[in-house]
Amino acid sequence: MARTQKPPLTWKLLGTGSATLSGIAARKLTDAAWYAARGKTPPKNPAAPGVSWPEALAWAAFSGLTVAGGRLLAARGAAAAYQSLTGKLPPGINEAS
Repeated sequence: MARTQKPPLTWKLLGTGSATLSGIAARKLTDAAWYAARGKTPPKNPAAPGVSWPEALAWAAFSGLTVAGGRLLAARGAAAAYQSLTGKLPPGINEAS
């Protein structure tokens, strides 16, 4: 049975660090944008009975889009940084097909 290689420490640090920081930043930006657009803080628990369906769905869609977009930007940035440091793509990331 073939053994799989562990990803290099550089990629682990870049990948994990960028994902963590992007999650924190995306959440803060999402909360601020929601407040700017709606004039109130986002729902803490969209499933709570006091939150209307339209507001819960809007929050779910908006926060999902911004967090996923932030993670995508961070992952692509980390992959580009790794490639510029090492001259090759990170493990598990292939050229576009």
